[in-house]
Amino acid sequence: MSTQAEPRLATDGGPVAEGALLHRLRRLPRPSRRTLLLTLLCFAVTFGTGMRAWSSVGLGGFDLGIFDQGVRGYAHFQLPVSTLKWYHHNFPPGFSLLGDHFSPVLALLAPLYWIWDDPRSLLLGQALLFAAGVPLIRRIARHNFAHADQRLRDRAADLAGLVYGLGWPLLVASQVGFHEVGFAVPLSLLMLERGMARRYGTLLVAAVLLCCTKEDMGLAVSAYGVVLLWRHRRTPEQRRARLVGGVLLVMGVTFTVLAVQWAIPAMGGEPGYYWNYQTLGPNASGAVHNVLHDPALLWHAATDHALKPLLVLWLFGTLALLPLRSATVLCALPLLAERVLSTNPNHWSVARHYDAFLWPFLLTAAIEVLARMHARGRTTAVPRLGVSLAAFSLLASVPLGLMELAIPSNWTAQHDEKSLIKAASLIPSGVWVEADNQIAPRLTARDHVVLVDQVPRGCEYVLIRTKNRSFPFASPTEQAARAQLLLANGYQQVWSSADGGVLLLHRVGDQPIPGEHVPGPGSKPIQDVVPGDVGHDLFKG
Repeated sequence: MSTQAEPRLATDGGPVAEGALLHRLRRLPRPSRRTLLLTLLCFAVTFGTGMRAWSSVGLGGFDLGIFDQGVRGYAHFQLPVSTLKWYHHNFPPGFSLLGDHFSPVLALLAPLYWIWDDPRSLLLGQALLFAAGVPLIRRIARHNFAHADQRLRDRAADLAGLVYGLGWPLLVASQVGFHEVGFAVPLSLLMLERGMARRYGTLLVAAVLLCCTKEDMGLAVSAYGVVLLWRHRRTPEQRRARLVGGVLLVMGVTFTVLAVQWAIPAMGGEPGYYWNYQTLGPNASGAVHNVLHDPALLWHAATDHALKPLLVLWLFGTLALLPLRSATVLCALPLLAERVLSTNPNHWSVARHYDAFLWPFLLTAAIEVLARMHARGRTTAVPRLGVSLAAFSLLASVPLGLMELAIPSNWTAQHDEKSLIKAASLIPSGVWVEADNQIAPRLTARDHVVLVDQVPRGCEYVLIRTKNRSFPFASPTEQAARAQLLLANGYQQVWSSADGGVLLLHRVGDQPIPGEHVPGPGSKPIQDVVPGDVGHDLFKG
């Protein structure tokens, strides 16, 4: 009896192996193939976006270098200490990143450093985490369109996966480096999806991990508890859902309070370090008191700058305002309120990673509204509205990330950045370096790196720019003066770019430097002064 031979797998990855792989892919059910392809697309685009920013030396010590130092600490079974953050913001000794934002979940990335000991492993990890959201958002679409026919369910899942995976919030977050949002996105989706599937055990696990992603995510967890209580208020048989909702409501707020008031100070931070709500009051208790006596303060704080209502309009407008008709949008409101009530202009634009925290809730809310419209009989309008929404959202992704990938010049370093790379190659391993923000992540794997700023630290090497402004300096003149101060007090020039815009200095004397300071016991943390040109453009940082 003849039998058909199994496809032979080539050990060298040649045509036979590739043919076998394609054969196995074809044998997968069509929904599974689409899930896989959309997941790979999301990973490729987000990882590519991060690598493009790395290749052009567009990722700085703030914040990629900070997280590299912190996760590197976890990889060596130590606390996540970052000298970049510690020195620049004047935290006392004993400070770790858990005293900045309480994000113990980042320890889960430590194994990446056992495989690839490089800051880019964080870009890889974040892209994998973002991609993990594709199967979840597709499940969310299928849950909501369970009443529809198979064809519409498939179309809804495909569009949801495409809009999510190429969503502008993920692209923006990828091109500004790595942040805790890498975990927040898939965990938020997992919490929402498990709630729809009524798998409350896994939901609670996701909620706990989400609380451990960043201290304010507890507020989103509590908001989802409110959503569950509201949706199941008239369904006696869903007593378990109401119980879980109550647990989430209490757990989320409790975790946020404990993290801010106890865990962060225990790790060397200060409870009110990120209080940026002076319009409301000097601290949280003062703000509550003032708002209770004058609720109009909230409106004033949310509209005292033109970018704030523009931010809200952009977030909801790119999803055709649909999220406003779903209770799930409540999960995004605490995180959005943090930004529109803030006095820090860094929070008002869409050029940073903050919108990715909102993305799972806003997109899920939009899907829920479309599904509800279809269930109520608007069967012809919903497919057209869904396609239009997808087209509008994806159109927003073109200038906010997709277009950058397609321009070859965006993948290469410019003059200053090439000079920074050259100078960094001359610095020995294992030394203390005060480094320009943009080059810092390329040194953190082999040196002790602090940010070159307005305060001299007395390090062995200093790599600084003098003709183009670099964070956190206010002007190139200030940077040039800093370099001259060092040259006059024990440093000599080791290397300079042709135009003198990048200098590498080496300390050869032991005389004290005027203004030299290293944070010690009793140091009080400080915040950066935001430059005057920040907060004037919705699409620029």
